[in-house]
Amino acid sequence: MLPAPTPRLRFRPMSAADLDAMAGLLGDPSVMEFYPAPKTRDEAAAWIGWNERNYAEYGFGLWILETVDGLFVGDCGLTWQKVNGVPMLEVGYHVRSEFQGRGYATEAAAACRDAARAAALAGELASDVLVAIIHPLNVASRRVAEKIGMVQWDDDTGGALPVRTVMGMTLV
Repeated sequence: MLPAPTPRLRFRPMSAADLDAMAGLLGDPSVMEFYPAPKTRDEAAAWIGWNERNYAEYGFGLWILETVDGLFVGDCGLTWQKVNGVPMLEVGYHVRSEFQGRGYATEAAAACRDAARAAALAGELASDVLVAIIHPLNVASRRVAEKIGMVQWDDDTGGALPVRTVMGMTLV
């Protein structure tokens, strides 16, 4: 269920060959500001492995996000996450700090939303809801979720942080 390319971006599966790029992205304190800590190189390798398992099991995960010219922008995609103990389909996105503020996250998240909607309408997705789980202070990420049509649904109190805002929308 790879999202269709956008006018500026394309998606592809992550692989071990992306370790340097992903370690740089997930190790950047600015990108990971609202996570408990930036990820180490070993944690970035585990992140890639987790996504490879997601592709194999579900047909989706977080994908490498590149410009149409092949420049690494970040990652974006769909994963199953628990919200207050209930599995929900989440759209997630991380954009390199030097590319933030240019609309890439919104463009990529909208493409993922559209792919999830098409799969849900075709009966190929076991969810008719899409969420984004966001740290309450992450205003930029909340704006991305709002721009793709999400509204605040809930607060998640079962995650790594004391409370995470859950933005959501129905797909069908």
